[in-house]
Amino acid sequence: MRIIPAIDIIDGKCVRLTKGDYNAVTVYDGTPLEVARKFEDHGFRYLHLVDLDGAREKHIVNQNILEEIAGKTTLTVDFGGGLKSDEDIRTAFECGASMVTIGTTAANDPETFLEWLSLFGPEKIILGADSVNRKIMVSGWSEDTGKDVCDYISGFRRKGVLYTACTDISKDGMLQGPAVDLYREILTRTAINLIASGGISSIDDIRLLKETGCEGAIVGKALYEGNINLKELSELC
Repeated sequence: MRIIPAIDIIDGKCVRLTKGDYNAVTVYDGTPLEVARKFEDHGFRYLHLVDLDGAREKHIVNQNILEEIAGKTTLTVDFGGGLKSDEDIRTAFECGASMVTIGTTAANDPETFLEWLSLFGPEKIILGADSVNRKIMVSGWSEDTGKDVCDYISGFRRKGVLYTACTDISKDGMLQGPAVDLYREILTRTAINLIASGGISSIDDIRLLKETGCEGAIVGKALYEGNINLKELSELC
């Protein structure tokens, strides 16, 4: 299982939100590049980079930070936040992203999302599937689509999606453990590369996700708050 440290960006700073709330922001020391280099120095190969400014503005904003990290580290970066057009996605790839995560457009305009899947390749597109009480949420987690998360992922898998990053929003930033039962159900129903996100609080959580069959696990707040030791996590890799 891939272990993927996360960097979320607002105003050029590394931050974490609680349950996606922009009014519940914690700012951490170090520039995004400095933090990315720390991950690289500990042997990590992957990075989940989120443009929270872009998510709020509905277009890519922090492409310069993406370009800097991709150009000055060897990390394989997946990038998300505010990717609403062909131009946004092309910009992300031109600036060094290896994969992009698409959430709101997939739910609100699935035809366009599937066009991107064909245009850029399913190996480069991650379906963002974030939910509360099993219902897919979009637009910065502010809009309930009414779509069941398992049905949603299964439907897109049948249309060629290979990867999904799934977050139970109620667990995001809470450090109370990931949505293991939900992930088990998804993996039982569909053969997809599932990247778990949200709630990871310990090394044991990561071991459990691996046993569950997740392809990857995104680790954020637990690293920044010191709940998981970076060296210990790198040894697990």
